Amino acid sequence: MTQRNPKATAERSRTLALASALVRGAVAAGLGLGALTVLVMVVWISSPYPDSGPGGALRTAAGVWLLAHGAGLVRPDTLSGVPAPVGVVPLLLVVGPVWLAHRAARDAAEPEEGRPRPSQAGVFCAVTAGYLLVVAGAAACARGRSLRPDPDTLVFPVALVVAGAAAAGVWTAAGRPLGPLPSWSPLALHEAIARTLFRDRAEAVCRSAAMGVTVLLGGGALLVAVALGRNAGAAHDAFLGLAGDWSGRFAVLLLAASLAPNAALWGASYGLGPGFSLGTGATVTPLGLDGTPVAPPFPLLAAVPDQGPGSPLNWAALAVPVTAALAVAWFTARRAAPADAPRAQVWSRRETVRVLLLAALACGAVTGLLTAVAGGSLGTGALREFGPVWWLAGPAALAWIAGIGVPVVLLLRLWRLRTPGWAWRRDVPEADEVPVTVPAPTPTKATTPEEKEEVAAEAEAVVGRPRRWWAPWRGRGRAAGASGDAARAASSVPVPGAALEAAPGAVGAGAGRGDAGFEPYDFLPTDPWHEKDFREARWASLKRNSGGLMADFAAEPAADPADPAASTDRADPADPAGFADPADPAAGRPAPGPDRPGPTP
Repeated sequence: MTQRNPKATAERSRTLALASALVRGAVAAGLGLGALTVLVMVVWISSPYPDSGPGGALRTAAGVWLLAHGAGLVRPDTLSGVPAPVGVVPLLLVVGPVWLAHRAARDAAEPEEGRPRPSQAGVFCAVTAGYLLVVAGAAACARGRSLRPDPDTLVFPVALVVAGAAAAGVWTAAGRPLGPLPSWSPLALHEAIARTLFRDRAEAVCRSAAMGVTVLLGGGALLVAVALGRNAGAAHDAFLGLAGDWSGRFAVLLLAASLAPNAALWGASYGLGPGFSLGTGATVTPLGLDGTPVAPPFPLLAAVPDQGPGSPLNWAALAVPVTAALAVAWFTARRAAPADAPRAQVWSRRETVRVLLLAALACGAVTGLLTAVAGGSLGTGALREFGPVWWLAGPAALAWIAGIGVPVVLLLRLWRLRTPGWAWRRDVPEADEVPVTVPAPTPTKATTPEEKEEVAAEAEAVVGRPRRWWAPWRGRGRAAGASGDAARAASSVPVPGAALEAAPGAVGAGAGRGDAGFEPYDFLPTDPWHEKDFREARWASLKRNSGGLMADFAAEPAADPADPAASTDRADPADPAGFADPADPAAGRPAPGPDRPGPTP
């Protein structure tokens, strides 16, 4: 009776894991709400004349926290008596709740020591349910106050944002796999995801699209910063006009900081061409400001250009999408033709263009989604349209990147694949380290000293001339040293075994002694190295480089005693060094004549 049932223990562990995931989701939501509540309470305490008590500050904090998840708020207290919606979401506030939900799901999905891995679907549902319980409580707390949440927005996008963050956390805990897909998905998609090639291309598309979006956001932020610098006086007046005490100015500063990502997206939409709306009757584009803007006095809105047609300085904003297209093309070309991969692994032109078009499509989709979130309505009249035109910003990003990126990526691919005359690729061996195997010169009968010198020069070219590629950025000292070493090796006396390595016509030429599988006796030389003409050519080269220290007569090999047909004009085996008197008949050598000079004193 005291023995535990393994099945019951496993079920209990699974139940405890799901309960822990539910608590983790609720704790993550509570942490986000608590942090924002502390900030709101600090501003309320520092305010000399607050409009409400602590309960009102807490309800305001709950409303702002729901706004950070994408929920729409409604202001019932207006001058006209008509409730006004608040649909502009400060994107900087979104980072905290999304990161907390993601981390809660990731920690819950990771297996604990000594326990089995919990179900991924169960963890996702438990974390999402725990988080949404706190969302429902905050919505109930903020109901009927100065900033009450819109019930229609609690399902979309609040629940969708929480579920997406939890799903990303579970996916991260599983190692970010690209599968398995649901059973109802097409078989071709299953087969494609199973291939490594598909994963590499998908990674390249994601990285290039992410770089394009990053460049667009950075360029938009730069445009806003430059515009605020030019209109610093108007921004300063708007900042001082919104609040008279330091606590109110601190609140305005916090609001402006939380809206900084929105301003960057507005600048990106402005650079793409569609621009943004300042009410139903005004549109701001690089070509100018059309209509009469209806905008509240706010420091960030001081960056809006003046009415009238745009100047060449406004047209310079078009450099932002051009830079983004060049960045996407560069990252795609780096993956299509990497410098450390052989040419056989380079992508084709069609595949390169396909990857870039997919990256442009993904960049356009993300840009359209972000610009849609960056804007919203601030009223029911003229301010019901306020922010970027998302349904034009997304296609504009796609058109810019695809139109400029396709020809640029093809040119970059061609430039990175250039090899004739350009030694740039790291997969190609160094030019000074690779000897050229040229055909050996045809042996001819060299009679005069000039002909012997020509044959010697040809032998030097055969022995060690390195392949020369024009590469001005490489070290020229090493090339000069290698050329000198090759020349000295060609003009020196060959040592035993050196001819086997330097012979261009031998089997396995070019292999070094350090190579794996190298055997010096696996082949025989097939070049005319030991023929008489080449021997005389080498002797002429040695004589030319000795500075007059060598004898005038050529070296001859010793006669073989076992060869009865050995010529008498060869060196005496008993006196191979030639120290005997050549005029002495007992020495066995003929007397010096016109064809055989005497020894040099």
